[in-house]
Amino acid sequence: MALIVHKYGGTSMGSTERIKNVARRVAKWHDAGHQIVVVPSAMSGETNRLLGLAKEVMANPDPRELDMLASTGEQVSVALLAMALQSIGKDAVSYAGWQVPVKTDSAFTKARIQSIDDARVRRDLDAGRIVIITGFQGVDDNGNITTLGRGGSDTSAVAVAAALKAAECLIYTDVDGVYTTDPRVVSDARRLRTVTFEEMLEMASLGSKVLQIRSVEFAGNYRMPTRVLSSLTDPMIPLEEEARSGTLISFEEDTHMEQATITGIAFNRDEAKITVMQVPDRPGIAYQILGPIADANIDVDMIVQNQGVDGRTDFTFTVPRGEYNRAMDVLNTSVKAHIGSGNIVGDTKVSKVSVVGVGMRSHVGVASQMFRTLSEEGINMQLISTSEIKISVLIDEKYMELAVRVLHKAFELEKA
Repeated sequence: MALIVHKYGGTSMGSTERIKNVARRVAKWHDAGHQIVVVPSAMSGETNRLLGLAKEVMANPDPRELDMLASTGEQVSVALLAMALQSIGKDAVSYAGWQVPVKTDSAFTKARIQSIDDARVRRDLDAGRIVIITGFQGVDDNGNITTLGRGGSDTSAVAVAAALKAAECLIYTDVDGVYTTDPRVVSDARRLRTVTFEEMLEMASLGSKVLQIRSVEFAGNYRMPTRVLSSLTDPMIPLEEEARSGTLISFEEDTHMEQATITGIAFNRDEAKITVMQVPDRPGIAYQILGPIADANIDVDMIVQNQGVDGRTDFTFTVPRGEYNRAMDVLNTSVKAHIGSGNIVGDTKVSKVSVVGVGMRSHVGVASQMFRTLSEEGINMQLISTSEIKISVLIDEKYMELAVRVLHKAFELEKA
């Protein structure tokens, strides 16, 4: 029998009845002889409610106090789940992140896990208990409660699984796995039986919302097999069937992968494009533009610097749409005059569409097929970026869903 970590999202914990269903599912795995650690999220909508209360009290709440407040949602979940398990005769105990402890840095609202002390958890597991640990949170060196950012419970679960050297981390969610693309956009999108960590990392970074990107990074770094599966099935589904369901995120060399050229189509609506015009074409200019953007903690994605003409060039990059106004302020106040550039222009009505697949390493013609398919639909590509296993293009947002559908069809992703 193995040590297994279960993670349940907010939808799975959305009501007391659903929490009872989670308890029945967890008990089934425990009854089969497995040691079980559970990492639940706050009940659906609870974190938003708490942050809304904070905004009613203070327009710009102190990040430390926000973490103190937001962390309470998960404490409610773990206590209720422990009670639900106890009510059906299971010995269960719940812990907040600081009690384990899950040690993090001090970057409030977006902390990163540094270490996990597994001694207390292992003692409970050895005593036959089911251990329930709050997701999304930890404690810094000064004893302050910290949170890991939205979707942080995924990261908590994978980190706990890695610290405990679990056999597998099961991420229960309201979808039944990872699909070739969003089924709400492409009706014949296909659930993937397996996907590599590299592919999942690209898909998560490119807009797939199935898993938080840092959880995939953790899983890859610690070689932790991670399975995405549905919590909306009957909790008493046979364990053998459940253990094979969903999508296993694993290692290419460890799994008999279907070597398709393309695994999936990812997309992100949350894009904005900024162009700094007439930039002096000299060494270090990219740093002079993007340094202040990084100092403002704004993520930059796609970057293109045009060929210089007469000592001048245009410099274009993308940022999250929610950071667009702040990025423009930084450029206009701290960069434009300093580097002696021309106008700074932007566009918030753009989206990114990407094809992803480890098979691209050994197959040629992916880019030409992608570009031809978009061209035939009259879709103009504003920016292009590539890596070894992905090609991304920036397009007008009104063509995004069309682009996803025609690319899905062109690469025959509906076929197993």
